[in-house]
Amino acid sequence: MEQGQHQSIQKLIAEMEKVVIGKREVIEMTVAALLAGGHVLFEDIPGVGKTVLVKTLAKAIHGAFSRVQFTPDLQPSDITGISIYNEQSQAFEFRPGPIFTRVLLADEINRTPPRTQAALLEAMSEGSVTIDNQTYTLDEHFFVLATQNPVEYEGTYPLPEAQLDRFLFRLTIGYPVYEDELVLLLGGQERALAQVQPVVSEAELRALKAQVDAVTVTDQISRYALDLIRASREHPGILLGISPRGGIAFLRGAQAYALVQGRNFVTPEDLQKVLGPVFGHRLLLNYGVDKEGLLQELIDQVPVPVRKKS
Repeated sequence: MEQGQHQSIQKLIAEMEKVVIGKREVIEMTVAALLAGGHVLFEDIPGVGKTVLVKTLAKAIHGAFSRVQFTPDLQPSDITGISIYNEQSQAFEFRPGPIFTRVLLADEINRTPPRTQAALLEAMSEGSVTIDNQTYTLDEHFFVLATQNPVEYEGTYPLPEAQLDRFLFRLTIGYPVYEDELVLLLGGQERALAQVQPVVSEAELRALKAQVDAVTVTDQISRYALDLIRASREHPGILLGISPRGGIAFLRGAQAYALVQGRNFVTPEDLQKVLGPVFGHRLLLNYGVDKEGLLQELIDQVPVPVRKKS
């Protein structure tokens, strides 16, 4: 990994930390998802800074930003766009929706019915949308950051498993610590957001994404990843384990996270770090099973490969 590329990543993280205070781990995971070409689902209570994080990221990468507030009456065309008949030209003209952007914030995605949730599915998996038999290509760096309220909140619709699988990571921001929250109360976050500067160009972002593929995954690391994946399928507390597609996401997420840490190779610790964000929303558990405890149990029960001495 070139020194300049690592500096670009660190500049992006530092710029985001000016606004999203005390949440470096969440920022690093979000940047890793961006570089991996994945998407992020934030599951959290309202008001902890999810929207601010997304806005900050968009500004820092020179990206167009759109926000869609998902509501029970939202229609698929409200997201993708619609064809309108022009009487002067006597032809239909396509009016693009907010999905035609670089960074899309899908706010409270689980407050809208599955039909509208599915409007994002093609875009997230293919990078394009099909409307009236016409396919439109989205921005090459199209990045969805969706928020959802915990499922026990009223008026929520659980996301279908097929759509959950399109999110690389599920993250939680959580409450800030005392000193960081004091800064928020004094209005420091709003001032910092206004001062965020673009620090990563489109060319730099493209090069960083290409570098993810060059991060080395040894046979030993691949086998450790597969052991963790298969352990999820065999655990008595899990009804539905990680699929092969989820396994590919697991390894790519670890590659991107290693790159964010300044390395060009994946370690067992990288896999352990991204296991929760990758596995958490893909597993279907037996009733009453504690998810966080189970994820740690998977890590504890699978032997860690011993590093070979050079």
